[in-house]
Amino acid sequence: MDRSSFASASSGELAAAAAVSGLGRPVRVIPLRHPTDTAARGPASSSAAAPSSLLSAAMERARGMGPWEWAEAALPCLAWMRRYRWKDDLQADLTAGITVGVMLVPQAMSYAKLAGLHPIYGLYTGFVPLIVYAIFGSSRQLAVGPVALVSLLVSNVLGGIVNSSSDLYTELAILLAFMVGILECLMGLLRLGWLIRFISHSVISGFTTASAIVIGLSQIKYFLGYSVTRSSKIIPLIESIIAGIDQFSWPPFLMGSVFLAILLIMKKLGKTNKKLRFLRASGPLTAVVLGTLFVKVFRPSAISVVGEIPQGLPKFSIPRGFEHLMSLMPTAVLITGVAILESVGIAKALAAKNGYELDSNKELFGLGIANICGSFFSSYPATGSFSRSAVNHESGAKTGLSGIIMGIIICGALLFMTPLFTDIPQCALAAIVISAVTGLVDYDEAIFLWGIDKKDFFLWAMTFITTLVFGIEIGVLVGVGFSLAFVIHESANPHIAVLGRLPGTTVYRNTLQYPEAYTYNGIVVVRIDSPIYFANISYIKDRLREYELKLPVSNRGPDVGRVYFVILEMSPVTYIDSSAVQALKDLNQEYKARDIQIAIANPNRQVHLLLSTAGIIDMIGAGWCFVRVHDAVQVCLQHVQSSSSNSIKLSPQASGNLTDSPKAQQRHGFLKNLWKAQDGNGSTDEAQSLLRQNLV
Repeated sequence: MDRSSFASASSGELAAAAAVSGLGRPVRVIPLRHPTDTAARGPASSSAAAPSSLLSAAMERARGMGPWEWAEAALPCLAWMRRYRWKDDLQADLTAGITVGVMLVPQAMSYAKLAGLHPIYGLYTGFVPLIVYAIFGSSRQLAVGPVALVSLLVSNVLGGIVNSSSDLYTELAILLAFMVGILECLMGLLRLGWLIRFISHSVISGFTTASAIVIGLSQIKYFLGYSVTRSSKIIPLIESIIAGIDQFSWPPFLMGSVFLAILLIMKKLGKTNKKLRFLRASGPLTAVVLGTLFVKVFRPSAISVVGEIPQGLPKFSIPRGFEHLMSLMPTAVLITGVAILESVGIAKALAAKNGYELDSNKELFGLGIANICGSFFSSYPATGSFSRSAVNHESGAKTGLSGIIMGIIICGALLFMTPLFTDIPQCALAAIVISAVTGLVDYDEAIFLWGIDKKDFFLWAMTFITTLVFGIEIGVLVGVGFSLAFVIHESANPHIAVLGRLPGTTVYRNTLQYPEAYTYNGIVVVRIDSPIYFANISYIKDRLREYELKLPVSNRGPDVGRVYFVILEMSPVTYIDSSAVQALKDLNQEYKARDIQIAIANPNRQVHLLLSTAGIIDMIGAGWCFVRVHDAVQVCLQHVQSSSSNSIKLSPQASGNLTDSPKAQQRHGFLKNLWKAQDGNGSTDEAQSLLRQNLV
């Protein structure tokens, strides 16, 4: 039997034979079926033949959709409209919509002030986007509108381009909403929502904590009674606060502190006591009403008020200022990222709690349409609010009708209530913003990360510090950069485990995790816990060489003094590329020159097919591919035992170079003897004996 015929021996031939292992028990080798063997695949062939590309899969789904499914895909609101239970759902949606709508009116004006805009634009942002999202959005509990973090981003970028008192400032804020909407729609249509997965929770937590502190300090000017530099960096803010301390005014500080205390107490009571849940939503309205009454009664000159607010609904207009498009693009991308992080994350969590599934790409498209339509009615960028969505859920919202009701309340406020907003104290709106962002300060997360994962704590700390010191944009870039660096590092340095056999079983596990697992002399079983591709193949080859040079301590089998077999457990390997294929070829040649045989155990269909197509299977030998690690070990162990019974042990000093002398080759060349027998140069009896051992 020549070498080529032996190398092409099928796994079915291996399975047909039974022999006695080193422990004296019969072992049956399970055949590894070739991935192109359609006859052997049987029923699984239909699933393997299914379209693998995303485009083909999407076309298959589209062909299977009926008219109503197409309508629901275009207008997600139809999904809840046709199943709406008027008796059960209407009361809950009315209660939730009114509760959050009342909460939104003062919050919207507060966030507009934070963004450097007139309070009326906060109400506009809480009107059209809310209603449009209720139609095109897929979440039934998400409350869309102005939020603190996006408002700070708008203020930060536009403040560096134009003065906040000019009309261009407002035009650019509206243009930002249009740009954000376009980006969100594109990401939804191209199904790019997965990109946000590369930003870790540690980065998000550190970023939002730092942003909350900056937002709070930016609003402190309404408490102090004097102007503070507008900045997203903590150092200029603190310097400006200290520099103007001589202008400090007691009345707004006392009023603002009282309102803030009331808001925090009401929020705390609403969270801890279900019966007092309404207090959490009514806190902002309470602060506004009390502040307005105080100003109307006492007319304090030291308390600054909102001033006149235009009455009526926003008029249709096309966004302007497109000459500033490129300078606004980085901020539009950043706001889009924040929208994905905040909105989609909240929407998915609420969908899980309420028992329905949510497609993040549809959600992005719904948010995009809401922002585009809002920009035609004088809105600045809107996204899902964590606090209002939580209140909406807790108030029992069942469908998007609650969002429409919120929009109707804002509409009523714009039509009939704006004259009442004239005397709202600025410090009351500032207190609303500060109380809202206190929930974003997440020091508990930092303490938790310090206790379980120092790497994630480092990410949190770096993002937190850079956001505070260098601003929001730099903080996000640094956080995302470190997140990607950790992802790349983990991918390029995958976990590789040496496996041992658990006593009394045929199960092989990591010897570091299970010290009682035993290994065999001359055989190293290695599991690679990642795809194999160009970025990590060098690391994998280095580790394999390390296992060869630093022989693992083995406690079973004859002491042969060196490694003869390297078994690669490939079940965790989901993918292998051309660079890795070439590296495996080179590694096989290196091993063959040192009388080491590679064996492969349990590759998946895709990996097995690629290895076969690339010629790796032929190089290694089809007989050295196995379904189970245990099969591979038993076959290799038979060879080690056969070799050791006819050879002199090699001293540890001589194990470093197996080809130093003909004598060393003669002692430990049983693989060469096997190949020699296969080539016809050895005796027939010897070849038959070695072949039978391979069929164990």
